[in-house]
Amino acid sequence: MPPLRHQWRWRILALLFLITVVNFLDRQSLSVVAPVLREEFRLSATDYGRIVAAFQFGMMTGEFPMGWLMDRRGVRFGFTFAVISWSLATAMHVFGRSALTFGLFRFWMGTGECGNFSGGMKVVSQWFPVRERAFAVGIFNSGTMIGAMIAPPLIAFLMLRFGWRVAFLVPATFGFVWVALWRLFYRPADQHPRLSAAELDYIRQDPTPPELPPPPTAALLRRRETWAVMLCRMMVGPVVQFYWYWLPDYLYHARGLSLRTIGLFAWVPFLFGDLGNIGGGWLAGALIRRGFSVDAARRITMFSGAACCLGSLAVAQAPTAGAAIAVICLVLLGHTCLSANMFAVISDFFPDRAVGRVTGLTGVAGGLSGLLFPLLTGVLVDRFSYTPVFALAAAMPLAGVLLQFLLGGRVRRLEI
Repeated sequence: MPPLRHQWRWRILALLFLITVVNFLDRQSLSVVAPVLREEFRLSATDYGRIVAAFQFGMMTGEFPMGWLMDRRGVRFGFTFAVISWSLATAMHVFGRSALTFGLFRFWMGTGECGNFSGGMKVVSQWFPVRERAFAVGIFNSGTMIGAMIAPPLIAFLMLRFGWRVAFLVPATFGFVWVALWRLFYRPADQHPRLSAAELDYIRQDPTPPELPPPPTAALLRRRETWAVMLCRMMVGPVVQFYWYWLPDYLYHARGLSLRTIGLFAWVPFLFGDLGNIGGGWLAGALIRRGFSVDAARRITMFSGAACCLGSLAVAQAPTAGAAIAVICLVLLGHTCLSANMFAVISDFFPDRAVGRVTGLTGVAGGLSGLLFPLLTGVLVDRFSYTPVFALAAAMPLAGVLLQFLLGGRVRRLEI
């Protein structure tokens, strides 16, 4: 094996990490700007919930087509198409004037951004052996939290210095820069001119069945394991989305913090989310190296993460904004530990030729709940408070993990 700094799978993973950072910087721009937009365009919490739901509807609509594109055309083309699409949509936010126009741009943006995970999971399944996959997923998935962590100070600075429109334009340009890097450096592992034979053998160390045509989607939908991973993501996904999209609004309206203060402190929970992403993947790999089965490693990390998510019950009851942020740190630490292994389970269950579509199917399920949850959040906040929303955010991850293992059973490679 060449020295670590010359091993190409880590460079490819770095590209996945970077685009995930860009993805969530684009996505979080709206949540940081939301307090200003709500005042300038007189939007209620219900209106804002509809804008968020439009994005989730776009994610749900685009998930399966993007998964199909990644499986059929490959990730080099698929990522190029997805990133250009969502970056254009992000830039178009400068023309927003109402809940309707912002909703349309968010829908377009969602149809592109959903390709990040179906493509990323496929790249990980092609470039990493089984024992490194959860760690690799944790690394690139940590880009979600890095992007969410960078967004509050960066977007607040751009907005306060140059206006809210620049806060959409600057993140949009990053996507186009990344596409140039992707086209320059990425090739499939077995076609990469700079990948050593030793590293390719390492990547392919796991026994693999003979290469077969991709299974039909109907065959995937007949498997209970497919529905298990779909239902798990349906229950788990909306919780972190709630913190992504609503945390600045909660701190501004419920806790009375200024936009400048939000920019200074709202990034802290997402730092802990990064630790959970990397730590959850590392922990699963460490357990497997110590002799635990893949199934046992996934169960330990996912149930531990769900237990931390129960802390959402305490957020609304916290005596100060600082205490509330501290509890949210614990919640996001657990949630991302859970999520890194939730995504890794897909590549544990399914052969490479089906990973893109199954990830897309889980995205459809997550998109459906992600569509409904912000609508419900807006109504609950307008009519009651944030308290019932935090209660739902506490219970849903545990419910999702229970569904995963009750329906899917033992984690093992399926023959389809």
